[in-house]
This record gives sequence, structure tokens and C-alpha cells, in this order.
Amino acid sequence: MFKNALSIAATLTIAASAFAGCSAAPAKDDGKLNVVCTIFPIYDWTRNIIDPDTADISCLITSGADLHSYQPTAEDIMKISDCDVFIYVGGESDKWVDGALSSARNKDMAVIDLMDVLGSDLCEEELKEGMQSEEEEEEEDEDEPEYDEHIWLSLRSAEKCTNTIAAQLADADSEHADTYRNNASAYVDELEALDAEFTELTASAKNKTLIFGDRFPFRYLVDDYGLDYYAAFIGCSSESEASFETITFLANKCDELGAEYVFTIDGSDCNIANAIISSTKSKSQKVLTLDSLQNVKLSDKTETEDYISAMKKNYDTLKEALN
Repeated sequence: MFKNALSIAATLTIAASAFAGCSAAPAKDDGKLNVVCTIFPIYDWTRNIIDPDTADISCLITSGADLHSYQPTAEDIMKISDCDVFIYVGGESDKWVDGALSSARNKDMAVIDLMDVLGSDLCEEELKEGMQSEEEEEEEDEDEPEYDEHIWLSLRSAEKCTNTIAAQLADADSEHADTYRNNASAYVDELEALDAEFTELTASAKNKTLIFGDRFPFRYLVDDYGLDYYAAFIGCSSESEASFETITFLANKCDELGAEYVFTIDGSDCNIANAIISSTKSKSQKVLTLDSLQNVKLSDKTETEDYISAMKKNYDTLKEALN
């Protein structure tokens, strides 16, 4: 964490120097609203709100980097510096944002911290029974709760964030306010329809407990639909190897619950899931993957997939597992 802080501080210093010198790129002046988002889900919500003729939108994390390990480049800092609207998650992984905003050239930009938008709807990170903890987590002050930053994995949070983004865009560009509001309303209708499908699926589910041989970033999703879970690590964990005790606990849970599936998240090597399955009595469970939308290469999603299609795939995966 200390090395990351030094690296980000150095990046901010370089970016600040670029602003002061002749090498700084001039701000865009094409009359369009300039919107910068940090991650793909936010980018996708926002591009469903804007009109390409009236606003330009860019996403900082496009190469498949994980939000938790992302470090902004000098070019990223400069993009933020000149934008009209900057939208980010606001969790522990976004601590670098304060420094970037302090050196921004556009002091009138609208800044949207989505975790701040959700307020009381946020979930605290949860160290569940059997879950492997990390040394840093054990040393944290228990009086200062850390909130789960995977807010985009709740369709209900996506609805609230979309409406807030639309309102901020309308304030920043009042000439096209009706366009932003109307587009947001149509998009929220799609989100609500998918939310209703998840609600119906989980209400009638025979099995309501998920076993995760991986990190667990789906706290908001399971809370929305009354599901339970057991997992190897919390959602923001940097651990890649589970202890014997954790694997044994999860294998025993599979046996106890009669679980037919062990879940992983996108990009997993499935080693932990397979170790859990090998430790069960039947050794017959199937590995299923849920998309956490954390490691998105933007080009992979823009043509054939988007936020809603990814969540629909998660719906199909849960449908197989829960029934």
C-alpha cells in the first residue's frame, strides 16, 4: 500500500508539472460536455444517458486492470483535470482521487462519488464464518467500518446511480437536460425489469446459499435478493491461496447443504474451487462463474456486451444453480 501511495504521488507530481508547462494538452472546446468515468459499469450507465452529439465520455480503466490495483497514469490525471463531470465509485480503491482533483484545472467540474450517493444503502465489508482474513484487516480499527465498494453489482444501486448521474449531467448541461432525463428513465426501466426477474427467480429458489471458492464481491446482489453465502475471501482481498482450514470449511458446507455448485468470479484459475470440490464427499460439484465486472477490457464489452447483458448472464448462471 505504501509503494502504491508513493507511485500515485509521483504520478500526480508529474501531471501537475505537465499542467504548468507547455506540454500540457489544451482543453477540448468542441461545445460538448466532457465526462470521465473510472470503471466500465459507471461508463456504461452514463453512455446510456448521454447523447453522443452533445457529450463525450471516456473510461479510465479500459485494459482489464482490477479496480483494487489500478494506479492512474499522468494521462489519466490530465483527462480528469479538464473534464466537466467526473464520476467514480468512492471506495478504498479510489483514495487517489482526492489528489487528482486537487490539481485539476477545471475548478467548476461536477464530481460524483457514487458511494456517497448511496449513503445508508451501503453494506459494510463482512468477515463471514469460515472466511480467511488478512493481516491488514485484522489490524484495522473496528470503530471505523469499511464499506464494500462493489456497488455496481446491485441493480437497485445501478438505478439510483443512473438517476443521480442524469440529474448532474442535466445541471452541467441544462440545454440538453431533457435528453439526459429521458434517456435515464428508459434505461432505469430496463434495470427495473431485470431486477424483477432476479426477484422472481430467487423468491422461488430451492437453494438460497452460494459457496464461493474465491473472493466474494457480490454482497450487494445477495442482500438484494435474500440469498446467503460462504466464501474463501472478502471481495477486496488480495489473497490468491486459501488455507487448509478455509478449504475444509467450505467443503463441509457443500456436504452439509448438498451444494451441487462451487462459484468463482471472472478471471479465476479455479484452483481453490477445485480444491474445495476435491475435499467434498461426492467430489461431483460443478464450477460456475459469476461476472464481477471488475476486470473489463473495454473493447470486449462495447460491441457485444454491456452492463445489462453481463448481469443477464449472471441471472442465467444463478438460475442454473438455485433451481
